[in-house]
Amino acid sequence: MFPKSISLVTLGVSDLARSRAFYAALGWEPHTAQEGVVFIQLAGQVLALFGVDDLADDMKAPRGSLGRGAVTLARNFATEAEVDAAFALALDAGASALKRPEKVFWGGYSGYFADPDGHVWELAMNPFWPLGPDGTLTLPDA
Repeated sequence: MFPKSISLVTLGVSDLARSRAFYAALGWEPHTAQEGVVFIQLAGQVLALFGVDDLADDMKAPRGSLGRGAVTLARNFATEAEVDAAFALALDAGASALKRPEKVFWGGYSGYFADPDGHVWELAMNPFWPLGPDGTLTLPDA
């Protein structure tokens, strides 16, 4: 059986120090760091920042072959005001705005930004998905 969870998300980054500073400015302080990689403890998962060339080497892929895929990382919030505050914090930390938060057709509120390496993040408030006290999401029963 393959467990239904993600324990680690790794982002290939071009400048490890810049990415470490960006995520620290969001309040995501590194838990541990080793040569070429930084680990940040999240609620039930770990985010790793890995130099993109070192990541390619680890995969035994040619350097320069790792591109950006059509992937979006997301963080849900309980209120629209929390989305707006987190979006402003990300921009202050050096993110690029892709779509400012706004009401969306499905009844929620969301916006998108890109981190300094172009990794896309969605910040959203979904009134149909309750969040736990630590911000974790469990889909409600139908």
